[in-house]
Amino acid sequence: MPNADDRKTRRTFAGDVARMAVGSLHAELCLYPKPGLVSPVDTGSHDDMDAQTFMRSLFSLRHYFKKICLAGWDDAPFARLKQLGIEAEAAMLKATRGINTHRGAIFSLGMLCAAAGRARARGTPMTPAALRAAMLIRWGGELAMHAAPSEENSNGLRVAARYAVSGAREEGALGLPSVFEIGVPALVASRARGAGMTHARIDTLFTLMAAINDSNVYHRAGPQGAQTVRAHAQRFIDLGGTANAEWHAEALASHREFVRQRLSPGGAADLLAASCLVHAFAVLDHGRP
Repeated sequence: MPNADDRKTRRTFAGDVARMAVGSLHAELCLYPKPGLVSPVDTGSHDDMDAQTFMRSLFSLRHYFKKICLAGWDDAPFARLKQLGIEAEAAMLKATRGINTHRGAIFSLGMLCAAAGRARARGTPMTPAALRAAMLIRWGGELAMHAAPSEENSNGLRVAARYAVSGAREEGALGLPSVFEIGVPALVASRARGAGMTHARIDTLFTLMAAINDSNVYHRAGPQGAQTVRAHAQRFIDLGGTANAEWHAEALASHREFVRQRLSPGGAADLLAASCLVHAFAVLDHGRP
C-alpha cells in the first residue's frame, strides 16, 4: 500500500498532467487564424458550436485527465482506460448539449496522460520517445484490437470504411505516429528557428493538415475537400510558414476559403493539442524534446 507521501506525490503529478492536457486543448482553441476551425474570433465552418461550447467541454474533461493519469500510474488495463474515456465522452456531451467537440482528443490526450502516469511510476523520463514506448509496451496490443473493425457506427469509422482513411483508433494502435513523427518534430523545429509558441503551434497545425488524412474533412467534403485542405496547408508551409512576413494573410485567406466550403480539419486540431501536450510533458521533465 502506498504511504501518504506517495499518494500525495501521485495526486500532485496527476493534477499537473490534467492541467497541461486542458491547457493544450485551450491553446489549440485560442489559435487564430485557424482554417475552418472554431476560435474565440469566430465559429469557423460550424454553426452548431462556438468557443463557449469548447470551454464547457474543457471544463467537463479536467477530472478525466487526472483519473486516467492515475490509472496509468497504477498499471491499469486498457479496459479501465476505455471505461474512463466512455465516461468522459458522456460528460462532454452533457456539457455541450450533445455536440461532439473533443471525442478524438478524449482518446489521444487520454492515452498520453495514461502513458505519462505509467512513465513516472516506472521512473522513466517523459521524452517523446519514452512516452510513446510506455504507451505501446503497456497497451499496444489492446490498442491494436481497439482499432479493429467493430459494429460501432461513428462518423470516423464510416469514413474509414468508405475512403480507407485512418482515424483516432488507427493512430492509437500505432502509438500516435502523427503526433510523435509529425506534430512534435514540427513544433520543435519551429521553436528552434526562434518562433514563439503561438507561431510554432500555427506551423504545426498546417504541417499536420498537409500530412494527415483527416476523417473530419472526409466526412464533410470527401476526397476533394481533403485535397483542398492539404493543398492550402502545403502552400502555407512552402511559403515559409509563420517565418513568412505575410503568413497571417495567407492563413486568413485559407480560413475564409475553408469556411466558404464548410471544411473543418478537426482531426488535425486534436493532433495539434496532443503534440502540445507531449511537448509540455518533456518541458515538465526538465528537458526539451
